[in-house]
Amino acid sequence: MNFDEIIDRRHTNCMKWDAMQQFYGVSPDTGLAMWVADMDFRPPPAVTKALQAEIEHGVHGYFGDESAHKAAICNWMQKRHQWELDPEWIRTVHGLVAGVALCLQAFTQPGDGIILFTPVYHAFARTIKANQRQVVESPLKLDAQGLYRMDLTGLTQQLTGQEKMVILCSPHNPGGRVWSVDELNELADFCLKHDLLLVSDEIHHDLVFKGYQHAVMPLAAPQIRQRLIMLTATTKTFNIAGGLTGNAIIENPELRQQFSQAMLAAGSSPNRFGVLVSTAAYAEGEAWLEALLEYLEGNRRFFDAGIEQIKGFKSMHLEATYLAWVDCSATGLSPQQVIDKVQKEAGIAVSYGSTFGSGGETYLRFNLATPRSRIAQALERLQAVFN
Repeated sequence: MNFDEIIDRRHTNCMKWDAMQQFYGVSPDTGLAMWVADMDFRPPPAVTKALQAEIEHGVHGYFGDESAHKAAICNWMQKRHQWELDPEWIRTVHGLVAGVALCLQAFTQPGDGIILFTPVYHAFARTIKANQRQVVESPLKLDAQGLYRMDLTGLTQQLTGQEKMVILCSPHNPGGRVWSVDELNELADFCLKHDLLLVSDEIHHDLVFKGYQHAVMPLAAPQIRQRLIMLTATTKTFNIAGGLTGNAIIENPELRQQFSQAMLAAGSSPNRFGVLVSTAAYAEGEAWLEALLEYLEGNRRFFDAGIEQIKGFKSMHLEATYLAWVDCSATGLSPQQVIDKVQKEAGIAVSYGSTFGSGGETYLRFNLATPRSRIAQALERLQAVFN
């Protein structure tokens, strides 16, 4: 588990590195890729072993019998999150963005309002709009410690009656918040009061730093379980996003049937390779994950210390994820001027804060799941350009 190893991902059909030029004008030959949320690390050895076994067998047909996969999910949730679930509740989806789309199609109609706490993962709004639903933005507020809080009082005043669903990102991307049990309960009560379904995207729930504890929604707020769709995955935890495999976990049998019908309408069935590597990762990847979390903690501290040296930059304290959220508003430059300096002068591809919705306009998101030497390079370039 050598997370310091530099692995050249260029020319491997890698979105993060091979599409930098197209989207940001940053050359992959000289630039640094810190945008797409996958890691520049090898996954657990068990993942590679599972793929090698598949290759050696040599026949890659349709996947059948998800019992081992679902058992691995249940075992992991019980061990890591103290959540006992029935394997019958699980539906396998082609990644969690596809899972969100299926939720929209199963439980809402065109024109319905879908509530997002912004700034938040940009694919949510994109998918809502593509399905002809309406994005309802509820801007997060900064507390005295500079951390995000949901403003349910303000949201109540916004409601028109057209809203049908809330999509929560827990832990939060891009702010890195681990929502407290009290906050999750308040949200659950809000959803029940206003007859809203809750979709809880918990893809980052294993990437939580020491001193913080993620609470899975059905345990934090049991009252919402019959109006809850949980979305989880191995893909962020173990860096196997290319397997496009996630889980929709639905306790309510009526909602589960509606979701299954939407899957049938979409012609959806499991990705063979994604299921195999997810099963292997859950079964044998825990030691790798513990080592990863320790390394990411070091990266977070190292990055934040370097950002503090740049006048006008402030990194939000991360409680979870490997995605640093940096406010550049005090530089005295416009957001576009900041972006131009980061891309054109520093040669770094990062995610624009504006794509995450209201409240993100002055921020940039940096992916820290890369060898520390690359973070050092990025900091040197940023300090040179901005200081």
